[in-house]
Amino acid sequence: MWHGTDRKQPTDVTDQTQRGIQTVLEAASRRGVELEVRIIPGLGHSPERAASMLGADPGQIVRSVFFVAPRPEGRLAPIVCLVSGRNEIDLPLLAAVSGEIAIRAASTSEVRHLIGFAPDVLPPFGYARNVRILMDQDLCQYEWVWAAAGSDTVVFKVAPRTLRMLSNAVVAPVAAAPWMTAPVSRIEPRLQFETGAGA
Repeated sequence: MWHGTDRKQPTDVTDQTQRGIQTVLEAASRRGVELEVRIIPGLGHSPERAASMLGADPGQIVRSVFFVAPRPEGRLAPIVCLVSGRNEIDLPLLAAVSGEIAIRAASTSEVRHLIGFAPDVLPPFGYARNVRILMDQDLCQYEWVWAAAGSDTVVFKVAPRTLRMLSNAVVAPVAAAPWMTAPVSRIEPRLQFETGAGA
């Protein structure tokens, strides 16, 4: 059953996508939360575009990014990072807070195989297996955030504390420091000393 602004199941998505959305809604329902979803065609994958269409700040857009850490016998341990749309993940910092020596972004096939969703529509919870989830601490500053509901056109609004509970996430610093992502000012080399300046 769908809830929210548009209660009809869209006809322009595949059955697999509809099942993915239903999985997210049912996962929330099992924890006593009824999500209200919004169907917005053309939402796209850019946090800035999504924020503009939702009337939100880009920082309120939750990006679910999938990583893997190697285990013996070639197994991979999945890790999902819920990051604010304003931030970029600092991989060494993520490795440090997760306690993983080697961690890398997962391939599309690995994401599908391990949890059954496509990377571009990855929800923050509702996976087919247990997944370790880390949540960007910067999301906690907002009253509400927006996350994908298993489709690139369907999102839901949720309080960060509720999102943390639904995803069973550990809140941690995972974003690159602002000075690491800010543009560096160009410094022109000085070709000669100014008059009176010492060597």
